[in-house]
Amino acid sequence: MHFTSLNFIVFLTIVFGLYWSMRASRFQNAIIVLASYTFYGWWDYRFCALILVSSLIDFYIGGRIARTQNTSSRKRLLGISLVCNLGLLALFKYYGFFVENFLSLTQAFGWTPNQLTLNLILPVGISFYTFQTLSYTIDVYRRQLKPADNVIDYLAFVSFFPQLVAGPIERGTNLLPQFQKQRQFNLRDASDGCRLILWGFFKKLAVADVLAIPVDAAYSQWETASSAELALATVFFAFQIYCDFSAYSDIAIGTARLFSIKLMRNFAYPYFSQSLSEFWCRWHISLSTWFRDYVYIPIGGNRGGPISQQRNIFVTFLLSGLWHGAAWTFIIWGAIHGGALAIEKRFLRGGNKPALDFSHSPSLFVSPIIVIRMLMTFCLVCLGWVFFRAETIGGALAITKRIIYGACSLELFTSLSQFLGDEKRVRIALVVLIVFASIEWVQRKHECPLVEIPNNRLMGRPIRWAAYSVVILFTLDLMAASDSRAFIYFAF
Repeated sequence: MHFTSLNFIVFLTIVFGLYWSMRASRFQNAIIVLASYTFYGWWDYRFCALILVSSLIDFYIGGRIARTQNTSSRKRLLGISLVCNLGLLALFKYYGFFVENFLSLTQAFGWTPNQLTLNLILPVGISFYTFQTLSYTIDVYRRQLKPADNVIDYLAFVSFFPQLVAGPIERGTNLLPQFQKQRQFNLRDASDGCRLILWGFFKKLAVADVLAIPVDAAYSQWETASSAELALATVFFAFQIYCDFSAYSDIAIGTARLFSIKLMRNFAYPYFSQSLSEFWCRWHISLSTWFRDYVYIPIGGNRGGPISQQRNIFVTFLLSGLWHGAAWTFIIWGAIHGGALAIEKRFLRGGNKPALDFSHSPSLFVSPIIVIRMLMTFCLVCLGWVFFRAETIGGALAITKRIIYGACSLELFTSLSQFLGDEKRVRIALVVLIVFASIEWVQRKHECPLVEIPNNRLMGRPIRWAAYSVVILFTLDLMAASDSRAFIYFAF
């Protein structure tokens, strides 16, 4: 069941009515658990058994850790949780990748062992809820979180349907206490949630899915595509994946607010970053902070000398790349970001802090230095996106080489106007991109660009509701016209 479908709208309406018809939080949580397992089972009912087993293991182990005082016993229990969760993730997501690379390695030495094949379906969202349950157990072990004493509260925390499939990856310290207390309907939260949902629908249907058409065309035929076509497709993909993933997060956060649950913000206008460090403070915030707290800091973090710090950054991003998918292209993507961040930290101190904080500035214009920094950061991010989007490492290298050669020889710029003149769908995508980027720039001080226009301004309320009406009609028309593409991060 996709967010951008009429099925989901009907489903959400029913769950919303049942949820607020219950006054006691324990009954509300029971409705959430029932709805979440229905939502997850919509793809494949067998997925429900997997998430239930994973959840019950960590619920039991978390309680045991909290009651155990012996340090070695606590570590042993934590190890069991890590092995169970990461073992399930490795089996379903990485088994084929590891076997394939092992066979390639052994064949290089002239040995061909019998291959054990398993026809495993990758459960949707397994990377997300596995990390969420892991953070719960680790926080209980660190005594930063009291374990849940009610299994329904815990199951609601793990399986909460708005963020179950693609995040944000929540922490028990934030989400679990919200399920353990009484909740009252809040009209302001609900209206803010509707605005976030609407903006998410718009970003997915009117921006991401439109940009996907020329991206798929260029990357599926990269051998014959021109440098201009590949360069534009890479820029389009940068915004496609941003609009696609942030749209899911917006809809998830907005849906949660309908139930008086607050999820963490996952994106903060990442393409306005002036450094790669700042980019990772704005992009997929729930994942980047997860790797910071549970990988980077435990393996050493900023402790030790510069070499140790750079090694820790690089290892963390290699693992982040592997988390995204069982393919060498994702590992190379992680290596690009890890290597660039290590260099940035070594030679550009304070690289994660903008030279000028313009995020809340009402001015539409900033200094040329800031613009140059933003463009340089965006180009580096796009280099990583080539490997993220390409099917093979060879294809990614060839695409990168063709774009760089075209830019250096000016072929890219001379063929760009002709390419835009010949391809109507590319012109449409470019206009959509410019309009979207302009909206975000103007509204960058707000979490959601569909923020209320202050009533003290001339014609504030009519303009606001006119904007809402246009977006609603436009998204409903797109939803009815064709089937929306699946969200990109469903594959991870």
